[in-house]
Amino acid sequence: MADVFDSYTLADAWDEMFERPGVVRASYEPVFAALQPLDAAELSFRAEQMARSFTDRGVTYAHAGEERPFPLDLVPRILDALEWEAISRGVRQRIRALEAYLADAYGRCHAFEDGVVPYRLLHSSPHYHRAAHGVEPPNGVRIHVAGVDLVRDVDGRFRVLEDNVRIPSGVSYVIENRRAMTRVFPSLFAEAPVRPVDEYPQRLLAALRAGAPEGVHDPTVVVLSPGVHNAAYFEHALLARLMGVQLVEGRDLVCSGNRVRMRTTRGEVPVHVVYRRVDDDFLDPLHFRPDSVIGCLGIMGAARAGHVTLANAVGNGIADDKLLYTYVPDLIRYYLGEEPLLPNVESYRPEEPGQLEAVLDQLGELVIKPVDGAGGAGIVIGPQADRATLDAVRARLIADPRGWIAQRPVMLSTSPTLTDAGVAPRHIDLRPFAVNDGSDIWLLPGGLTRVALGEGNLVVNSSQGGGSKDTWVVPRHRTPGEGGPSILSAIAAGETLPPARSVAPRQLGPAAVAAEPQGGQQ
Repeated sequence: MADVFDSYTLADAWDEMFERPGVVRASYEPVFAALQPLDAAELSFRAEQMARSFTDRGVTYAHAGEERPFPLDLVPRILDALEWEAISRGVRQRIRALEAYLADAYGRCHAFEDGVVPYRLLHSSPHYHRAAHGVEPPNGVRIHVAGVDLVRDVDGRFRVLEDNVRIPSGVSYVIENRRAMTRVFPSLFAEAPVRPVDEYPQRLLAALRAGAPEGVHDPTVVVLSPGVHNAAYFEHALLARLMGVQLVEGRDLVCSGNRVRMRTTRGEVPVHVVYRRVDDDFLDPLHFRPDSVIGCLGIMGAARAGHVTLANAVGNGIADDKLLYTYVPDLIRYYLGEEPLLPNVESYRPEEPGQLEAVLDQLGELVIKPVDGAGGAGIVIGPQADRATLDAVRARLIADPRGWIAQRPVMLSTSPTLTDAGVAPRHIDLRPFAVNDGSDIWLLPGGLTRVALGEGNLVVNSSQGGGSKDTWVVPRHRTPGEGGPSILSAIAAGETLPPARSVAPRQLGPAAVAAEPQGGQQ
């Protein structure tokens, strides 16, 4: 009998499937048993079937100027319910803190007055928009959708790599990955009770409707897309179709008298909520780039007047700023009075006195990131960079220290992945998607696992040639003799996990690193 894992060798990282050579983690046992008898040729055949299916359905992405089917690996990534509950609590906590920060930054600025965050961080952020001042969301929600990127370190602990609260993308791949896996490997789902992901469109629509302007009881919701040439257009179209709302472009909307209307064959129809997939700079030529042809002239005025809700809110990019990321643990303590449940990666702020020199001294040992980068662009991984690359980033750091952060490299966990040479370990991350309706923050079970397909590569973004895995959340496997209720039964009974230890709000000191002491990619 063939064994697809015969030649599998563990990497120097936490392996998601194997505890040690030949020992499978409990949650992976059904999947391992189903895949083990297959050989690489059978897996390759099924992978080709999925690629053809993705091409036929338009599930593609642009890489090096070419549209390609989005690579989906056949070995799923599995999280048990206990892991998922810990992730969910940590992500919800983080989003609550970022919501409070955004309201504060575009309002009374208490965190700045109290010294938790310096004023210069706000005013120097490339995504700080004065036009967002005075725009109060009807239900207080600015982050309707969030994608928080997590990595698992060598000790198996999840850490936050970055926050995405502007226009996080990738949820369409979660939905399509599950659809493809259930068709190619139906037997796997018969062996494991996997939590479904098809609830997301209804949850998103409910959150958008909950954010409608006051007095509007049956709001019209639209998805605003830059158009077919955008790399995420498939996602825009899919979500609009699954939510049962109109997909529009800027030219389909007209704004007059601080009211937004949609052109239709039956005349103009009022619009109350715009789920926008257009960047701030291109959204309204009256307030941002005057040469934009993909936005809607005057839509910011309508939002300020309270006649339309923009989701996500304009100006959220100040919370995506990677320099702000280094302050989020302190923001959690300040706004929520709690200790962070998910630690940051150990990070440095070159713009602070003394830290630039510290970063330059160990440049070849750190990961250098532009604070406004997305999709893995501009990242320099010191241990993998050549001398010319390090010299170039050194010069850029000296010229603009505010534009960069530095982080200690994290050896991302690995997962068995089908390659041309067979099944081999490849590094992965996780992007859980959260939907906020103002009363609750709901997480899509599993989220998007992205995988770096090159051997030893740590950049998982699709724009950099990465792929993905179907992410399963399953009940916790209970070993023989294990007592006590499972996490699922506790949740079903309405029990809660022990609360985080509360601390008094404190002022941020000039610490050299902004991370928990245990010390890619929008």
